[in-house]
Amino acid sequence: MCGIVGVVGKHPVNQLLYDALLVLQHRGQDAAGIVTSDQEKLHMRKDNGLARDVFRTRHMLRLRGNMGIGHVRYPTAGASSSAEAQPFYVNSPYGIVLAHNGNLTNAEELKRDVFVDDLRHINTNSDSEILLNVFAHELQVQNKLRIDEQDIFNAIEGVHRRCRGGYAVVAMIPGFGIVGFRDPHGIRPIVYGKRETTGGTEYMVASESVALDTVGFNLVSDIAPGEAVFISADGEIHTRQCAPQPVLSPCIFEFVYFARPDSVIDNISVHKARSRMGKKLAAKIKRTWPGHDIDVVIPVPDTSRTAALQLANHLGVPYAEGFIKNRYIGRTFIMPGQTVRKKSVRQKLNAIHFEFRKKNVLLVDDSIVRGTTSRQIIEMAREAGAKKVYLASAAPPVRFPNVYGIDMPAASELVAHGRSEWDIERLLGCDRLIFQDLQDLIEAVQKKTKSLVDRFDTSVFDGVYITGDVSEDYLANLERVRGEAARTQKTADDSGENEADMIGLYNPA
Repeated sequence: MCGIVGVVGKHPVNQLLYDALLVLQHRGQDAAGIVTSDQEKLHMRKDNGLARDVFRTRHMLRLRGNMGIGHVRYPTAGASSSAEAQPFYVNSPYGIVLAHNGNLTNAEELKRDVFVDDLRHINTNSDSEILLNVFAHELQVQNKLRIDEQDIFNAIEGVHRRCRGGYAVVAMIPGFGIVGFRDPHGIRPIVYGKRETTGGTEYMVASESVALDTVGFNLVSDIAPGEAVFISADGEIHTRQCAPQPVLSPCIFEFVYFARPDSVIDNISVHKARSRMGKKLAAKIKRTWPGHDIDVVIPVPDTSRTAALQLANHLGVPYAEGFIKNRYIGRTFIMPGQTVRKKSVRQKLNAIHFEFRKKNVLLVDDSIVRGTTSRQIIEMAREAGAKKVYLASAAPPVRFPNVYGIDMPAASELVAHGRSEWDIERLLGCDRLIFQDLQDLIEAVQKKTKSLVDRFDTSVFDGVYITGDVSEDYLANLERVRGEAARTQKTADDSGENEADMIGLYNPA
């Protein structure tokens, strides 16, 4: 999962891009990058680390220009390399810079085609660089010295014909403008907004609406599946549907875990969706466990708070904050390696013993993915004096790999894969385990009266991949690649090296 942003302004945009990346930091903590365009000259700064650490005053001063794009990244293959920090740049044609959130399911096929047919070289293992070169080639075949918005839209039609998977993209062509587009299923989120300034109207494209809110932009719309929005360097906006049969099918896990609660995605409030998840979960407990002996409901901070509060209210059980979070430790689910995840849980959370002592505690989490965090939190609750520890998940069991850009592609890493709920309960060590039903989750998020969503990508729960091109062979190969990447990362960690050091990368600015 990654965060992307692009701005076409009437004033320097470096601070706007930086502020937006800080707001989108929850979407990726591995690397950050910004590229700005000053007339037709590009300025870049990108590196591994949090946005606040990557960008210093000396870097910001060099990021000149009224147009630019930015990116925060986490690694989807379990490894971390500054070579794959975004945005990516390709010189021909025109000089294009691109940032991408998602994952291409036909990346290997595309990589071969880009080399053999398009005569382009791919320098990293990132599918984002592949997507950039596909887009660049589709622009190049227009065979024009000066392009307009129709040429750009035609190129994006070519991208949709060739690329499969989930992708939300922002790209910049110096001297021309910025374009944002979304895959024909709308799997990953992307929105755009505007604000009025003394110099005129400024536009922003971003992964989530909260990035617009915090810097004073008003949300105009989500970019529809298959749609492209082009904002010229002088501030004119153009939109066009570039896919023949788009079907809005956003990833439901955005609402469960990834997105900030103050965001609105496809006209659905993330906060309200999580609130309804709590109500649905409370109804299931009443239905399946009417004689429960829960003394207190305690959320696993932070994402599950909204659901836990509503669950407690509808059960008529006290709600309490039982864990204090160290806010200087990142989100464990998006840490780059499993060893780091295990180590960080107890550094991140500490129990308030008074809230647990001699009580039957229901812990509420947004989801249970690998189970590593859940096991340690249950142990912490017992150590704090809980008589019994129950665990409720606002989402169903995560049984299948994600192939659209979330860092859980290996089935063997999923605690629920091939296991019954009873098996998971015993493995985690809790006294009772309650999962949300999939249909209840869909109803909690969808809210048909306002949402335009046709369906959701729920593949991590039911194994149904909406792009229709994910085979068992594909999943097996993905698991193999992930295993190799994890072993390479472990070797680098053990030797005290990182990949960037080993290949002698030079990062400008």
